[in-house]
Amino acid sequence: MVMRFFSKMRSRNYLIILHDVIATACAILTSFYLRFDGEDLSARLPLLWTLMPGFLLLSVFVFYVFRLTTSKWRFVSLPDGINILRAATVLTVVLVITDYIFLAPDAYGTFFLGRITIVLYWFLEVAFLSAPRFAYRYFRYTRTRNQAKAINAAPTVLIGRAADAEILIRGIESGAVKQLWPVGILSPSAADRGQLVRNIPVLGGIGDLQDVVADYARRGKPIERVVMTPSAFEPDAHAESILVRARKLGLLVSRLPSLEESRDVPRLAAVAVEDLLLRPTEKIDYGRLEALVKGKAVIVTGGGGSIGAEICARVATFGAARLLVIENSEPALYAVVETLSATPVQIRVEGRIADIRDRERILGLMNEFKPDLVFHAAALKHVPILERDWSEAVKTNIFGSINVADAALAAGAEAMVMISTDKAIEPVSMLGLTKRFAEMYCQALDRELSDKGAGKTPMRLISVRFGNVLASNGSVVPKFKAQIEAGGPVTVTHPDMVRYFMTIREACDLVITAATHALTSACSDVSVYVLNMGQPVRIVELAERMIKLSGLEPGHDIEIVYTGVRPGERLNEILFAHQEPTIEIGIAGVMAAKPNEPRMQTLRDWIISLDEAIATNDHARVQLVLKDAVPEFGVSMA
Repeated sequence: MVMRFFSKMRSRNYLIILHDVIATACAILTSFYLRFDGEDLSARLPLLWTLMPGFLLLSVFVFYVFRLTTSKWRFVSLPDGINILRAATVLTVVLVITDYIFLAPDAYGTFFLGRITIVLYWFLEVAFLSAPRFAYRYFRYTRTRNQAKAINAAPTVLIGRAADAEILIRGIESGAVKQLWPVGILSPSAADRGQLVRNIPVLGGIGDLQDVVADYARRGKPIERVVMTPSAFEPDAHAESILVRARKLGLLVSRLPSLEESRDVPRLAAVAVEDLLLRPTEKIDYGRLEALVKGKAVIVTGGGGSIGAEICARVATFGAARLLVIENSEPALYAVVETLSATPVQIRVEGRIADIRDRERILGLMNEFKPDLVFHAAALKHVPILERDWSEAVKTNIFGSINVADAALAAGAEAMVMISTDKAIEPVSMLGLTKRFAEMYCQALDRELSDKGAGKTPMRLISVRFGNVLASNGSVVPKFKAQIEAGGPVTVTHPDMVRYFMTIREACDLVITAATHALTSACSDVSVYVLNMGQPVRIVELAERMIKLSGLEPGHDIEIVYTGVRPGERLNEILFAHQEPTIEIGIAGVMAAKPNEPRMQTLRDWIISLDEAIATNDHARVQLVLKDAVPEFGVSMA
């Protein structure tokens, strides 16, 4: 115990121990002097000197138990103050026991210390332990403030509830957030008005931004920045109007990600259009995701794409031990590996160039890496292109997915998760058809393994469907951004076109959540999951909002032009087929689907026919096989 105690100590900890021992000694001597000065102080000192070494040695142990020796003075706060009170109380109780039980019968015919001395000691001990700590904290605070003034840190207004603003102010005080200094807070909560948060005033409500900026400008202290905290993006806060108003005032606008989102020290980020366009995200159980991923070996195919790269980032965040990124694009592979290598999390990252259509290559890579989990995000996804280049859709989305599933099984993985699409539901395009066929293969293989898995846990193969993700490659959001920056026009296919949207991060977190559900023994009959996409969005309304958020007027500054529905598109996406039972699984944001499930032998016959048709470039036969396999094809042509 003693050796472990000292092995953890650093030079800073020894200095803290020395300070606390000196403070304790001073508390005892001062209380003694105040109580007995002028009476019999000199007569009592010899026994006091005898008792002091043992008491001071005990105090070192007490301070360690209450974490006073390991807490950083720079961040001293209320919990540290409570620990000081606890440590002082324990040492005071030791003095009481010593005085009333061990010394009382022998010391001067009465108590050696006495009640007054012990009470004085408690107050002095608390003061001597806490005062230097809080003084140092105040010194660091004033130094940070002075440094901010010296480097002309931008005067900033924080927007959001006091609790969110306090997190950012702490980050500024500690030096984690630089180049800005808060002058006030605008809160949507009436209870915050007129209050101080770490000495920063709450100046009013969110609607008071223009008045506050004008007031500070009149005082010769112009506000330069606005930082929106997570509560500023709640529906009742009207984040869009905040952003538009701030930009009209010429203010630089940033946002503070939530702690769950960043899982790190506070860092500011640019306000993206995606932050303003969506419903509130689902509540994610991050402990559940960490329990699945931590310490595991993970493979992500298509890891250089927008969804694949985010899955890589999330499994790294949740503590995976090893990660293999498989990607067909060299620039995309380089970019994602470099990004992962720059993150502070401890994970061994490898990147390999490979095409999932190359069966031997994929089998070899997975057998060499021995993954626990495989996330299959590699796919061709652009609807009009796949309508034209249908054979490439079959080769990648069907045969490539079969290769990944078979390789994961051969390598002994616990689970393979295939990223599917809502376009696989009653499909009307080659993208939907090929993805639905890949789902069916995973379903059939999952069922086959389950039937054979008596006495052992079989590998799970699941598919997770969701719609469009904002800011992904090929999404309308970056397309609209580019068109607005170019001065327009913004092109929309049809005025009634409707789509579901969610953020990339939320989608990827829910994908991993679905995997945690699939790997519980009670859920072995579920292999297709559907994410809750919220309310659908009319694309033309999305375009109009993006134009307005850029400070422009639709139809006046930027025209919206309709280009017509493209091949393979439908106006309204759906989340479940008409003949597809759904199951509530008790997890927010995720539902299970029960689509038709062909036998594996039937699927293998279709696969052979597809292979022969692709070899002869027989488009008609490919369509015939896929329509036979997916009888709901074209049911919801809208």
